[in-house]
Amino acid sequence: MTTESNKIISRPRVALSQFLACLALNVLLIGLGMSISFVTMVLPDVLDAKEGLSLNKKQASWFGSMAFLCQPLGSVFSGPVLDYFGRKKALFLVNIPHLIAWLLLYFAWDVPSLFLGNALLGIGTGIMEAPAVTYVGEITDSSLRGTLTTLTNTFTSTGMFIAYLLGTVVSWRQAALLSLTVPLATMVLVLFVPETPIWLLSKGRQKEALQSLCRLRGWAKPADVQEEFDELLQYNDNITKCVVCNTEGKPDVLQCEHASYNVFKKLAIKFKYVLFVKETLRPFKLVMAYFFFHTMSGVLPVRPNMVNVCKAFGMKFDSKIIVVVVALVFIIMNLLSVVIVKTIGKRKLVLSSLFATACCSLALSVYAGSKLPSEVFSYEVSTFPEQTEILPIILFMMLVMFTSLGIPWILLSEMFPFRSRGMATGLAAALSYVIFFLGSKTNYNLEANFHMSGTFAIYAIIGFIGAIFLYFFLPETERKTLVEIEAFYKGNQKIFADDFFINAFRKNKAEDKCVNRPMLVN
Repeated sequence: MTTESNKIISRPRVALSQFLACLALNVLLIGLGMSISFVTMVLPDVLDAKEGLSLNKKQASWFGSMAFLCQPLGSVFSGPVLDYFGRKKALFLVNIPHLIAWLLLYFAWDVPSLFLGNALLGIGTGIMEAPAVTYVGEITDSSLRGTLTTLTNTFTSTGMFIAYLLGTVVSWRQAALLSLTVPLATMVLVLFVPETPIWLLSKGRQKEALQSLCRLRGWAKPADVQEEFDELLQYNDNITKCVVCNTEGKPDVLQCEHASYNVFKKLAIKFKYVLFVKETLRPFKLVMAYFFFHTMSGVLPVRPNMVNVCKAFGMKFDSKIIVVVVALVFIIMNLLSVVIVKTIGKRKLVLSSLFATACCSLALSVYAGSKLPSEVFSYEVSTFPEQTEILPIILFMMLVMFTSLGIPWILLSEMFPFRSRGMATGLAAALSYVIFFLGSKTNYNLEANFHMSGTFAIYAIIGFIGAIFLYFFLPETERKTLVEIEAFYKGNQKIFADDFFINAFRKNKAEDKCVNRPMLVN
C-alpha cells in the first residue's frame, strides 16, 4: 500500500474484512466436521446392538467407510457447480444434501436407510470441498492466506468436537436432528458474503469485481485497491484468451476458430490444454501424494472405529470421553498451526508433523506388540482387555496432536491455476476421499491379518516414506501469491523444494555436468 489513503486502512481492518467474508464458509466447515465424525459416535451404539438398529462387524466396517466411498461422487460435481454458479452460490447449494441426510438419519428405520443417510452425508461433504477451499484461497491476499486457510482446519475440528460431544449427551438420532441447524445457518450467512473478484472478472462483471475487492481489503475505496485490481485484470485477460491459440503462440483475435467448436470438442480442449498441463498436473500429483501419506499415517483410518480402538488398547476412562478430548486436541493444535505457519512456513510444518506422526504410530505399534494379547480385535467387543492403561492414551493423544498439524486441504486451496482450479480441486477432493475410504476400509483387513501392532507399524512406515518424499518435492508456498505459485509450477524445475541440502546436491550435480561436458571448438 503506497498511497496516503491506503495507509489509513490498517492491517487489522483488512484482516477483519476477510475473516467476516469467511464466516459462512467456516460455519459450513463446522457442518463438514460434524458429518465426517458422526459415524464415530453411531458405530459403537449399533455394533451388535441388542435392540433397535444393529450392525455386525462386517456391516460396521462398511458403514464406517461408506461416507468416504460416496464423497467422490459429490466431489465430481463440485467443480462444475463451482465454475457455473460461482463460489458464493455454490456455498449455498452444497448444503442441500446435508439437510436431507440429517433428516434421513433421524428417521432411519432400518439398516439400508442408515446406510443411505450416511452416503448422503458423504456426497454432501464431497460437494462442499471444492467451493470451501477455493473460496478462501481466492478472497484472501498473500499475507493473510496462510493464516486464514490454516484457520479453516480449526472450524472443521470444531465440528468434530460438537459431533463427539453430542454423542455423549444425547442419542445419535437426536444428534442428527440438532445437526440440521448448521446447514440452515450456513445458507443464511452465505447471503451476506461477497463473490470472489477473480470469478466475477472471468464473467465480465468488472464493476462488481472491484466492489468485492474493496470490501475484501478493509472496505477500501477503489483508488486504494487499484494496483491489485489492475493485476487481476491483467491476469484475467491472460486466462480468458483462447487457451489453444495462447499455447500455440498465435496472435490475439477477437473470435478464433476454436470458439465455434461444439461442447464435446471444447471439453476435450479443456482437458488437453487446461487439466493435462504441467502447471496443473505437477501440483495435482504432489497434493495427492501428500493426501495419501497424511491419511495413511495413523489416525484417519481408525477414526470411524475410534471409540472401539480406544477400548481395544485398554485405555482407562470412558472411550467416548477420550474421543471428545481428541476433537478438543484437534481444535487446539489447529489454532497452534496458524501461528506455526506464520513462523516457519508450510513446508517445515508438513515435514515435521508427518515425521512425528509416523514416530507416534510406531510407538503405538510397539506398545500393542508388547502389551496386548494377539486375539484383541477392535471390531470384536468380546476381545477387549480391561480398561486400566494410561500410556496408550498418551501415545494416542500425541498421534492426534501431530496428525492435526497436517494441512493437505490448505495446500489444495492454493496450488492450482484459475483455469483449472474448479475442475482440479474437485477431482483432487474426489481422489482424496477414495484414499480415505481405502484407509478406513482396509483398517479392518489389516487388523484382522496383522493385529493392532502390525497395523500401526504399516502406518508408521508409510509416514516415514512420506516425510522423505515430501522433503525433496514439497515447495514453500507461504507468502506467495496465487499467480507466483502458478508460474512456479509452469517452470522447468523437477525438484521444487528449496533446502540447503537439496541445493548442495543440485550444485554438485551441476558441477558434474560442467566437468563431463565436452569442450566446444570453433
